[in-house]
Amino acid sequence: QVQLVESGGGLVQAGGSLRLSCAASGRAFSGYIMGWFRQAPGEEREFVASISRSGASTYYADSVKGRFTISRDDAKNTVYLQMNSLSPEDTAVYYCAARYLYGDLRSLEDVNRWGQGTQVTVSS
Repeated sequence: QVQLVESGGGLVQAGGSLRLSCAASGRAFSGYIMGWFRQAPGEEREFVASISRSGASTYYADSVKGRFTISRDDAKNTVYLQMNSLSPEDTAVYYCAARYLYGDLRSLEDVNRWGQGTQVTVSS
């Protein structure tokens, strides 16, 4: 099983940017479809973005499309989430997620492994 550790969260003003990182250890990283979810206070955890094993395909929630970019570096066993034009509505705990080998990674049920989460707070 892969272990996931997120970093890069913090406090940023509206309109600013942050880059989240998720470092994976354990089983072969290239075998995993990777993604990001987020959970705001009082809300359910929701899909943000995912990237295929090859990195050739990416998927985004409509709420972040055009502002967030997911990428992966298999040499570093790391997946990134570049977040631009942040708004207070993006405030949440962001979780790295992994799914082994096949299928989609767009819902909670698709996830095989979770990271511990990193807090992102956007002030107005």
